Amino acid sequence: MKVLVTVKRVVDYNVKVRPKADGTGVDIANAKMSMNPFDEIAVEEAVRLQEAGQASEIVVVSLGVSACQEVLRTAL
Repeated sequence: MKVLVTVKRVVDYNVKVRPKADGTGVDIANAKMSMNPFDEIAVEEAVRLQEAGQASEIVVVSLGVSACQEVLRTAL
């Protein structure tokens, strides 16, 4: 069985998010980004399945800008 885990690049949970000056959204220009904590749990569970012999391969996917490569490397 192959396991597919989707991961998302989000603002780090330790960072306090500030709104933009014009009020149109969130200012993430200088914010630290990381993998969604719930996605980290999913990756760990996929590894447990593989170690138990229930999964043969783990595939991790992330959609977005090229900076998502950082999140994929974290999942490795």
